[in-house]
Amino acid sequence: MARRKKSDEKVIHVIFGPGGGRTGTLGNAEAKTEHERTSAAVDPSSTEPVSDVFTKGEITRLIGLSEARLRSLDKAGVVTPSARRNGRRVYDFADLIALRTAKALFDQRIRLREVTRAIQALKSDLPKVKRPLSELRIVSDGRSIVVDSAEGAFEPATGQMMLDLSVKTLREDIVRVLRPSAGRERARAAYELYLEASNLDEDPSTLEQAIELYKRALELDPWLAIAHTNLGNIAFRRQHGEEAETYYRKALEIDGRQPEAKYNLGYLMLERGEPERSIPYFRGAIEADPDFADAHFNLAMAYEQMGKADDARPFWESYIALEPHGTWTDIARRHL
Repeated sequence: MARRKKSDEKVIHVIFGPGGGRTGTLGNAEAKTEHERTSAAVDPSSTEPVSDVFTKGEITRLIGLSEARLRSLDKAGVVTPSARRNGRRVYDFADLIALRTAKALFDQRIRLREVTRAIQALKSDLPKVKRPLSELRIVSDGRSIVVDSAEGAFEPATGQMMLDLSVKTLREDIVRVLRPSAGRERARAAYELYLEASNLDEDPSTLEQAIELYKRALELDPWLAIAHTNLGNIAFRRQHGEEAETYYRKALEIDGRQPEAKYNLGYLMLERGEPERSIPYFRGAIEADPDFADAHFNLAMAYEQMGKADDARPFWESYIALEPHGTWTDIARRHL
């Protein structure tokens, strides 16, 4: 099987913000100039939400608990606002974690009375835990509440404990939903790091630096799909196929039409000797970018490996039309 070199050396221009995707290509100098025109220097730490406080309206927008539900949680002593802003009671970040946990428990159809009883039992059993919903991992299977603490797992209502909620994703949601301007600043800073990394990831001597820059970019903007794709490309070159697949699938969760991630997943399947699984990915890459010559070539190759020469023929032809003097054009012509 002829291996077609992926064109991951290109700098891909992406839309800033959630779901940011590929919009075309820019040369490095042009991309740099565009970035300088549209963004100022950003201090990423300035958008850290841990020190923020939140009103009832912001809580409702962020996690979907109604103000009536917030009042009932407050009255029951399950989660009460523990901060103040301009003389008014508001929620801090730890309260927000607790409220999101409570919301998840309610989604499991755990009743307020049962949640309250469990929290009271926790406070009794663990007097040092001031905010059990935010300081412990609390999970439910729809019938009972289970707590995982440093002392072990137990069911607080009976003394004999499952919903693993990530604080990191909550921070990302705050920036995306409640701090859109901060989100744009973080995304621009992330894109600058991405551009820097893309200039370093082809040189073995700077590869580790590139990986660190991509990861820093994703800490600022987890929706920068192309950064996930490029980390996948690095993993693939290192022959870490499963890691590469994870990155490519993450990129597609963010931007379901990204042709590079679709193509790379198809290529992984082809390398594994699974041409039938590669076909939907190559077709998806072509649908998203009809001029993606490598996708035409490898889709034809997949059909050939399955013994479907007639299905392969139009893709050999389209590859030749797109790359009349390409490296693999002679191979394509021999299949016609």
